[in-house]
Amino acid sequence: MSREIKFSLLYRDMWQSSGKYVPRVDQLNQIAPVIIDMGCFTRVETNGGAFEQVNLLYGENPNKAVREWTAPFHRVGIQTHMLERALNALRMNPVPADVRKLMFKVKKAQGTDIARSFCGLNDPRNLRPSIEYAKAAGMISQAAMSITYGEVFTTDYYVNLAKQLVEFGADEIALKDMAGIGRPAFLGQIVSRIKKNHPQITVQYHGHSGPGFSVASMLEVARAGVDIIDVAMEPLSWGMIHPDVITIRAMLKDAGFKVADINMKAYMEARRLTQSFIDDFLGYFIDPSNKQMSSLLVGCGLPGGMMGSMMADLKGMHGAINMALRKSGKPEVTLNDLVVQLFQEVEYVWPKLGCPPLVTPFSQYVKNVALMNIMFMAQGKERFDTIDKDSWNMILGRMGKLPGKLSPEIVALAEKNGLEFYTGDPQDPYPDALDEYRKEMKENNWDCGEDDEELFELAMHDRQYRDYKSGVAKERFNKELEAAREKANAPIIVTRQVVEVPRFDVARVMELYPKAQPVQASVKGKLMWQYDVTDVSGAPAVGSAVKKGDKLCYIQTYYGIEAVVALADGKIVQIEAKQGEDVVKDQVLMFVA
Repeated sequence: MSREIKFSLLYRDMWQSSGKYVPRVDQLNQIAPVIIDMGCFTRVETNGGAFEQVNLLYGENPNKAVREWTAPFHRVGIQTHMLERALNALRMNPVPADVRKLMFKVKKAQGTDIARSFCGLNDPRNLRPSIEYAKAAGMISQAAMSITYGEVFTTDYYVNLAKQLVEFGADEIALKDMAGIGRPAFLGQIVSRIKKNHPQITVQYHGHSGPGFSVASMLEVARAGVDIIDVAMEPLSWGMIHPDVITIRAMLKDAGFKVADINMKAYMEARRLTQSFIDDFLGYFIDPSNKQMSSLLVGCGLPGGMMGSMMADLKGMHGAINMALRKSGKPEVTLNDLVVQLFQEVEYVWPKLGCPPLVTPFSQYVKNVALMNIMFMAQGKERFDTIDKDSWNMILGRMGKLPGKLSPEIVALAEKNGLEFYTGDPQDPYPDALDEYRKEMKENNWDCGEDDEELFELAMHDRQYRDYKSGVAKERFNKELEAAREKANAPIIVTRQVVEVPRFDVARVMELYPKAQPVQASVKGKLMWQYDVTDVSGAPAVGSAVKKGDKLCYIQTYYGIEAVVALADGKIVQIEAKQGEDVVKDQVLMFVA
C-alpha cells in the first residue's frame, strides 16, 4: 500500500502573507464548515503569528476569534495549530518567561492543539522553553527549524538541530521554509536523515512559493518521508504565499502517494467566501505584487510573509529617497527599481550581519538595515551610518546566537558606539511581568477573562490591547479603511439600522418600476438596478427632490423596496444594514453606480 501524505491548510498564513489584516470572526465562522466539507485537511493553522495582534488593531477581541474559529474543527477531529516565535512569542521583541508560559495554557484552553515554535536564529536555548511550556499545557509541541540557504546552513546543521529539539521533548519537527529558498534536493536530504534518526517523529514541511522552488520541494520531501505538507487555496495561493492544494494533491497522487480526495464543490465555496472577504475590506490592504512569484527572491532570500509590509515601507520611503537623489544630482528611481535595489542590498548586508535566517522578526531587521543603507547612499553617506535598536539587539546577541560570524566592520562599529556583546541566555534579561499586568487589569477594573486570556493579551500586546479597550483602535482602523476606500475610489457607505433584512426581490422591483434595468456595476460580478429619471413627476419619492437626469437605484430593506439617488456619477454607493443595536453582522444589500 502506498504511503499517505496529509495536508494542512495554512489559512492564517495565507492572509498574513498577503496583507495586513485577517478576516473578522463572523467571516471565519462562515468558512470553517466549508473547509471541513472539503474533506482533504487533517490540520488547519488557525492562529498565532500576528493573528491576535491584528485583531486588536482593528478593534476586535482576539480571544473570541480564536475560541470560535477553532471550535468547529475540534468537533470533527481536525487538529488546529498556531505559530509562535519562541523568545518573541507572538510579537517582534522578547517576551518574559511567565508570559510565554501563560500563552500556551491560554491557547490550549481556547482550542489550539499544536504549537509550532520557531526561533528566527535557530537558537536551541530559545526553543527549549517553548517545547517544555507547550507540553506542560497539554499541547503537541512542533519544533520548527528556520530553513535558509548559505554556507553555514548545511544538511548536518539541520540534522543536528533536529536531534537537539527531539532531545528537548519535541513531538514533531517542522521545516519552516519561510522564503521558499530551500533547494529541493537539500530539503529531501534533511527530511530523509531526520526520519532515519527519529522514525517515530512526525515531520511537516512548510514552504512559500515566492521564488518558485516549492512544488519541486514538496515532491522531494514527500519522497524523503515527510508526513504532512502545508498548502493554501485560491484566491490566496501561489504568488508569495503557498502552492494550492489541488496542484500538490494531483502531483503526489501521480507519484504514487495516498492522498485525500477534495470535495470540489466545497473548495469553490471556500474560494468564493475568501474572495468575498477580500471584497469586503481586506483587499484594500493586499499589495498586488503579493500575487506574483519572483526569481529575484532566490538571491536575497526574503520571505513571502513580509512582502506586504516591505512594499508598504518601500512606498513610504520612495519619495524621500528620490528627494535625496535629486539633491545629490542623481537620477530618481522607480518603485520597481527600488525593489530590485533593496533585494540586492539585503543580499549584500545579510552575511555581514551574521546570516540570521530571514524570518520574522529578523527578516524585518535585515530589511530595515538594507533600506536605511539605500537612503544613506542616496544622501551621499556611508552604509551602516545608523542602525536601529532592534537590529543592534540582534547583532549583539541579545535575542540569541547568530548562526554565522559578524563582519569585522560591524564588530568595529559596535565597539565604536560603546556597545557590548551578550553571550548569556537570551531569556535572562527579560524578568517576569505578569504581576504588574495583573495589577493594571485590577486598577482599570478589567476582567482577566476566562483562563486569564485577557490578562495574557495585555501582557503580550500591551499598547494594542489598551487601544482596543479604549476604542481608539476601532476608530483608527475605521479611518484607515475609509482612507483606503477613498484612495481606491471605492464604495461610499450609507448605513441604516434595521431589525431584519429580507432577500432582494428583483421581481418586485420590476413590478413596481418596469423601466428599471439591470446594469453591470463597476464592482466585478455585482449587478445594480437603475432607473434614469426622464419624467420627474413619475419618479418615486426618495426623501428629497429628484432632478431630471438623476439615476435612481433600488435596494431592499426591512421597510420594503426603496429608491435612492446615486450620490455621484461614477461613484459606487454601498448600502449596508446593521443588525440590531449591538451590530451582530453587517449585511451588504446592493452595489449601485
